[in-house]
Amino acid sequence: MSTSQHAHEQYGDASNLDARIALHARFSRNTVAWFPWVFDRLTLPEGARVLELGTGPAKLWRENLARVPRSWHVTLTDLSVGMIGEAKAQLQSAPHAFTFAVADAEELPFNDGDFDAVIANHMLYHVPDLSKVLSEVRRVLKPGGRLFATTNGEAHMRELDDLSQDVVAGGVVSAFAQSDHLTDFTLETAPGYLRPYFSELTLHRPQGDPDLYVTEAEPLIAYILSVTPQEVRKDKGKVSALQRRVAQALADSGEVRITRATGLFEARAPIG
Repeated sequence: MSTSQHAHEQYGDASNLDARIALHARFSRNTVAWFPWVFDRLTLPEGARVLELGTGPAKLWRENLARVPRSWHVTLTDLSVGMIGEAKAQLQSAPHAFTFAVADAEELPFNDGDFDAVIANHMLYHVPDLSKVLSEVRRVLKPGGRLFATTNGEAHMRELDDLSQDVVAGGVVSAFAQSDHLTDFTLETAPGYLRPYFSELTLHRPQGDPDLYVTEAEPLIAYILSVTPQEVRKDKGKVSALQRRVAQALADSGEVRITRATGLFEARAPIG
């Protein structure tokens, strides 16, 4: 499958992302959900101009709408026309200054120093040329402006590989990362990518137990299938084998514990 075909299959609309977000939302024991936690890190001034790259269906803003200062000017971008359409539909009645644009993060259609902050929520590993994207982010940030970039660690969700051996050899999480993650931007590797462009770098990690404790088969299967190629999803034998393996895992222990390794890098653009 070509990169463009994969991107269209995965991100033409929000259905696959929604299945993955739902598992995290339902089976996390953290008292603060992911998108409110990310928003808590955005300590920005009144009148801040904010750019989000790869906004998807705008979940960050939908879940924090009551908390977004009216003085902020927020520009939401995505490479997918379908995603921008969904973001617009979700925020069309919001009493805030949201602007929407289909845009390639490697060639941002904005002027130098336009923004106080750029947000990249679990998207920098999707870009084919990360150095070009980071150069563009640095260009559109004001001196002292900040990038807020979230990503995963190498152990993230790897238990799902064992559950999905019948679907894809080696497991769907590993296979998906190889096909979907065009750049190796992880918690472990991100500092090496970011330091050449930014003067300060801080890693924020959620407090408490980050893992998922899944007690229901259906949302777990939905997550696994969301990162499975469409042609494999049509194989009834493989899907049935997956269902049996998940059912057995839940019967054995009552829950499936899944490692979550996530964090947010806050990087500041040089002032001088």
